[in-house]
Amino acid sequence: MDHRIALGRAGEDRAADWYVARGYRILERNWRSKVGELDLICARGDVVVFCEVKTRRSDRLGGPAEAVTRSKQRRLRRLAAEYLRSSTWVCGPRDVRFDIVAILGGELSVMEAAF
Repeated sequence: MDHRIALGRAGEDRAADWYVARGYRILERNWRSKVGELDLICARGDVVVFCEVKTRRSDRLGGPAEAVTRSKQRRLRRLAAEYLRSSTWVCGPRDVRFDIVAILGGELSVMEAAF
C-alpha cells in the first residue's frame, strides 16, 4: 500500500477514535459520490458533522489545515448536501457542522465549525 494512503487511513482512524471518545457515532467513513469524498460523517444528538481529515508528517509543504482551501470547502458543502438528500438516517432538520482534523507529526488538532 502506498505510504500516503496508509498515512491518510491512520489519520482517519485517529480522528474517528477522537469523535467516538466524545460520544459521537460514526455514520460513514470515506463516503463517495461522483463529486468527491467525505472522510468522516459523525453525529451526536441533532448535530451532523462532516469532517475533513488532513494528515502530514511535517509542515514542509504547509500545515494540514491549509490544504482545505475555499474550493475544497465548496466541494465539501456540495457533498454534504448530496449526502443529506440521499441519507435514510437523516430525517428532518438537523444542525450541520464542518470540522477539520489536522494531524501534524502525530499531533491531532480538531477545528470544530472550521467553515
